[in-house]
Amino acid sequence: MTPVLPPTPLLRLLAPIRPSLDRLLALGSALALLLALVIGPGAPAAFAARDTDSFDGNIFALYAGNGSLVPPRSTLEQSLAEHRPVVLAFYLDDSSVSKTFSPVLSELQRTWGNNVELIYLTTDNLQNRPDTGPSDPAHYWKGTIPQVVVIDANGTVVFDAAGQVNTDAIDAALAKATGRPAAQGPKGTVERSFNEFNSEITPAR
Repeated sequence: MTPVLPPTPLLRLLAPIRPSLDRLLALGSALALLLALVIGPGAPAAFAARDTDSFDGNIFALYAGNGSLVPPRSTLEQSLAEHRPVVLAFYLDDSSVSKTFSPVLSELQRTWGNNVELIYLTTDNLQNRPDTGPSDPAHYWKGTIPQVVVIDANGTVVFDAAGQVNTDAIDAALAKATGRPAAQGPKGTVERSFNEFNSEITPAR
């Protein structure tokens, strides 16, 4: 026969509130189960954030695996003064379409980063601001995102498009702006996810 040990001082102290503790534990277990059912075992939380207009942080670091794109290394005014071709892109960190387009802008750094200035700007500071001339990014923004503008060494706009712009179209404009051939390889690109946060642009096969 197993001897019955006398209750410890702690157990004697908890005895009056034991029923309440049991109810709290049961409630906590029920809430945990409900939360698990709502979230689900395979809910793609990271991909859902990319497809919503929520602020998650630097979209290039999160969704393109490249946090070096912002802030830009040069201003538009400096680039035009030095007669450097420019890719001017407008986006928002809390925009699903900007998040989706970020790998395309990241790919431009790999293929054109040594030959052009990449100036990627959020539109927060451009709204309701007067246009002060061609050296001001607000001069080129048309109120849509994402928007890509390619400016050649003479300050002439050779490309201006909004939305999910095809990389081949941007490459063709940059070839015209720089006088250099576009990167060789299969025509067209596709987006490939390499983890739950980041994607990259790879040649279409």
